[in-house]
Amino acid sequence: MAAPVSMCCRLFDRNGALTRVRKLFARRVNRSIARSCSGATHEENEVELTDSTIAGSNFKTRATQRLRDDSILPFSAFLTDNFGRRHNYLRISLTEKCNFRCQYCMPEEGVKLTPRGQLLSTSEVLTLARLFVQEGVDKIRLTGGEPLIRPDVLHIITQLRKLEGLKTIAVTTNGMNLARLLPNLKEAGLDLINISLDSLVPAKFEFIVRRKGFHKVMEGIEKAIELGYSPVKINCVVMRGLNEDELLDFAALTEKKPLEVRFIEYMPFDGNKWNFKKMVSYQEMLDRIRQKWPDLEMLQAGQTDTAKTFKVPGFKGQLGFITSMSDHFCGSCNRLRITADGNLKVCLFGNSEVSLRDVLRSGASDEELLQIIGAAVGRKKKQHAGMFSISQMKNRPMILIGG
Repeated sequence: MAAPVSMCCRLFDRNGALTRVRKLFARRVNRSIARSCSGATHEENEVELTDSTIAGSNFKTRATQRLRDDSILPFSAFLTDNFGRRHNYLRISLTEKCNFRCQYCMPEEGVKLTPRGQLLSTSEVLTLARLFVQEGVDKIRLTGGEPLIRPDVLHIITQLRKLEGLKTIAVTTNGMNLARLLPNLKEAGLDLINISLDSLVPAKFEFIVRRKGFHKVMEGIEKAIELGYSPVKINCVVMRGLNEDELLDFAALTEKKPLEVRFIEYMPFDGNKWNFKKMVSYQEMLDRIRQKWPDLEMLQAGQTDTAKTFKVPGFKGQLGFITSMSDHFCGSCNRLRITADGNLKVCLFGNSEVSLRDVLRSGASDEELLQIIGAAVGRKKKQHAGMFSISQMKNRPMILIGG
């Protein structure tokens, strides 16, 4: 991690560097705030601007302190927020397009896609990835839309694999094209796979995703197991009245297969007609599963794990619960997101965004980009709003975020 330290040294040890940084910071932040999510009011933007100024001051203090403190492991000040959270996990959306129309992800009529020229090019994706990895990111997850419909996904993974310091490359996919592409994806360097699957009943599956393809998804899961991925993670969004009756069937999949079935609480995003009554809480799901397997045991979780994991003794796989709504895990959040059109989101449920694409295309240097990134990370709140407040916030549909 010598690069982050040397970068900080260059920024803060030069004569007059702080003055130049302060001017650059103010100019960039003002532009970035102007490009914040369109749902923000003028008053909200004023608050964001005030917070940004404070965050910028705190950020420079953090950077200086980071250089003076040799007692802790070096980590980039640009990716460390005001609450000490180190963001070493980056999610990059490769496309807004998808070959499914999942009910919890997007409106039935689809979404208005960003013009192609406003999406990140391959070289821009790799430039940003390189910069984040240089600063300490060691895990990148490729998302969408559906990332496997991007024609150059193999090339992107191949190039990411060359980044020194990047330990893990993951992908979240709907599984439709997985069986066909996976041998090449593995050869390119793909480490982890998450596959979305919301029903084990073909007709119900088609109702939820509004498309055919159940058997292709199941084929993709089997191919991942065959090629040695373990565990293969299955993401299941649980919705009352649709698939909560399949909890035990999903859990049973882990008996003989190296799967981690992850039950995700239904979350509100623009266009998915979120209703609190549709949400099945983690505790309710856990209680149902424990009625069938009372010896279900909780596993030790990592400090930044989002899933609460459990295992039925003797089963090959395990279960996970993503409790974003009923029991948030913001305190250990280490994730940042880049949308397909190049906006940086520091919180999935936040509506503030900063365009890295525009800064990149303006000819900005790495140091200038890092200042923008550091300012955005510095504005990250301690935790997201409660579930009822979230449902009233203006935010992108999930498909345009990279879920």
